[in-house]
Amino acid sequence: MASASRAPLYLGLISGTSADGIDAALVRFEPRAELVAARTFAYEPALRERVLAFARSAVEVALDDFGRLDVQIGGAFADAALALIRTSGVDAGDIAAIGSHGQTVCHRPSGPLPFTLQAGDPNVIAERTGLTTIADFRRADVAAGGQGAPLLPALHAAVFADLVAARAILNLGGIANVTLLRPGAVVIGFDTGPANCLLDAWAARHRGVARDDGGAWASSGTVRADLLAEWLREPYFSASPPKSTGREHFNLDWLDARVPAGAAPVDVQATLLALSARSIADALRASGIREVFACGGGVHNAALMSALRSELPGTTVDTTAALGVDPDFVEAAGFAWLARARLLGVPGNLPSVTGARGPRLLGAVFGGPPTAGAGTR
Repeated sequence: MASASRAPLYLGLISGTSADGIDAALVRFEPRAELVAARTFAYEPALRERVLAFARSAVEVALDDFGRLDVQIGGAFADAALALIRTSGVDAGDIAAIGSHGQTVCHRPSGPLPFTLQAGDPNVIAERTGLTTIADFRRADVAAGGQGAPLLPALHAAVFADLVAARAILNLGGIANVTLLRPGAVVIGFDTGPANCLLDAWAARHRGVARDDGGAWASSGTVRADLLAEWLREPYFSASPPKSTGREHFNLDWLDARVPAGAAPVDVQATLLALSARSIADALRASGIREVFACGGGVHNAALMSALRSELPGTTVDTTAALGVDPDFVEAAGFAWLARARLLGVPGNLPSVTGARGPRLLGAVFGGPPTAGAGTR
């Protein structure tokens, strides 16, 4: 039974562009945001490879394959939720809802028939956990003419905005996105381009590892100024917001078309790191904001963080830990926040960020306790 003396908990679940695992966070939002418990659960290697293979060749995947992947990811998310509840020691009755982002497998918010697709069947999560599950957060915004991303600026504004100081929240996932928070101004946010996705893919190809830990391999190479200049001419970087992107655009095919024969892999890695840092810094420089707080897996890439600080002299570049929130779980907390917004009937998108025609309720409700008095027939 839920405790009557404390505000309810919400459990957020997400696996990001890097598809390296499921972040799970139990969060209480009243009287202030409080991260009660959080863990990351690695995908089984075979499941991660299936996710990445789907993202690489989505147009060639059979419906049977997608259906099985959808259920399998839903099961992995349910396992993560149950494990976090068990190890945290909280009463499941204190959890108002799970907010599950799922795993993005295709994101195409532009064109004549825009769409975004996340795998991880929420019916499986609701059935396995017995908890109300909110999912499918992005498609309502896309249907309203928006990009469906980024969605976290609403949380950033609620939790990190300051009454006096202008600050930027920088999420360093597979893709980087920024939220620009200025007192009294509308919130602006957009994807800047790659953060870790190309770095991870290149390291996997040439080193057989999931990531370049700490950016050590990139640091041992030499930045190719000619390649960096060419890559920065990518039209996405100069496009005006609202804009969002993903692995569908910035992938090994994109990179292979731009790496000349004979280029040393380690120098390509060094140049990819420079590309991430420069494209992010260009977006932040244009904002004029001098306080940047980063979150996401990229905060553990010391070389990337160092490159960002070098690109942004006179700007403080810290992590959200300085604002009291673990940088590894800001995104998961964000989907807990969006689940809460859905149950409260509060719009979850920011049209100033996504370009949608207006505020929209995000997410659909799945499962949960049976309706009182319901019977069978």
